[in-house]
Amino acid sequence: MRVSLAIAAASIALPAPAIGQSHGAQPPTWKPAALHVFNFPQAGVTFQTGDTWSANGQTFRLYGVQSCIRGTYFTNAAQKLTDCGEASVAYLAALVRDAKPRCTAIAQAAEPPMIFAVCAAHIGNNTLDLGTVLITQGFAFAATDTAGKPTKFEYAVAESEASRAKRGLWAASNLPHPSRILMNAARGARPQ
Repeated sequence: MRVSLAIAAASIALPAPAIGQSHGAQPPTWKPAALHVFNFPQAGVTFQTGDTWSANGQTFRLYGVQSCIRGTYFTNAAQKLTDCGEASVAYLAALVRDAKPRCTAIAQAAEPPMIFAVCAAHIGNNTLDLGTVLITQGFAFAATDTAGKPTKFEYAVAESEASRAKRGLWAASNLPHPSRILMNAARGARPQ
């Protein structure tokens, strides 16, 4: 099957109108801000987690996606204790290798800079969002804010479906859910 690439999402930023425009002047022409679109690299990539990678000295993260945390464990189908974070990394790496997604940078944060991106691939007649695939197949989760609310509602719906269907990591009875771990750690770090 031939895989072609597509953009998952695009945001449009419009500039604010100029204050004190002269009378009779033509209104400004509104142009969407250009977003950086790039192919997910097929070589020279270091997968840091199941939602974060680096290439050419730049770190990228899938927006709205939370992978399992390395150093947390679940019992796999063969009844073997397995690193949950490594399972997330392996699934992301395989998906990138096979689907060759295209990404759009949507935000930059942190120091050194991390670029948040959404990625997708065209497979057959379908455009598949990489985050949705990772989450619906049960190898990643919907990222949450500090209040525990999902940053992307559609990812929370996908996670609920994966959990209900016991897909991927959800098949384990002892799944170490990363959002719960991170929320508990944040609560413990807050001054009393």
